[in-house]
Amino acid sequence: MRINLKKELKGDILDIGGGGEGIIGRLYTNQVISIDNRKEELDEAPDFCNKILMDATNLNFKENSFDVVTFFYSLMYMNEETKKKAIFESFRVLKTGGILCIWDTEIENIYPKPFLVELDIRFENNEVHTTYGVIRNEIQTIDMIKNHAKECGFKLILSEFEESIFYLKYCK
Repeated sequence: MRINLKKELKGDILDIGGGGEGIIGRLYTNQVISIDNRKEELDEAPDFCNKILMDATNLNFKENSFDVVTFFYSLMYMNEETKKKAIFESFRVLKTGGILCIWDTEIENIYPKPFLVELDIRFENNEVHTTYGVIRNEIQTIDMIKNHAKECGFKLILSEFEESIFYLKYCK
C-alpha cells in the first residue's frame, strides 16, 4: 500500500510511538518531539527530531502543550486498554483547537501467525518501504479507534479508509 504524506501540519508536534523509521520526525524535523517506550526503537530512528523514552499512557508534559499529536502505525502495537489511555493522554496534552492525526491499519486475528502490513511511504523527496507487524490475539478496527477518540472528546474532521489502511484527523 502506498501512502503519500504532505507537509501540512503546523506548530509543535508530539509523535507517539515515533521510534523505528521515524517517519513524522523525518518529515517535520525540529517541530517534533518523538516518544517511544522502547529505547531500541528510538535508537533506530534517524536523528531528525528530539527523541524521548516515554510511556504514551503517562505523558510527562503539561496540559495544552502541543499543537498536533500523531500516531503513525503505533496504536497497532498497543493492547486495547493502552490505546484508550494513550488517546486520552493525547487529548490532555493537545492545545484547544489542536489536531490529532492517526495513521494505522485494521488488524485481523490470525494468531499465532504475525499480522503484517507492507507500506511504501512517500514524503517530500523521500520514499521508505517498510513492513509493520504484530503477533497478538486481538483485532483492531477503525471503528474501535474512532470510539476511543470520541469518548475523549475529539471531533472527527477527516476519515479515509482503503484496503484496511486508515487515516483519521481530529480536532480538540
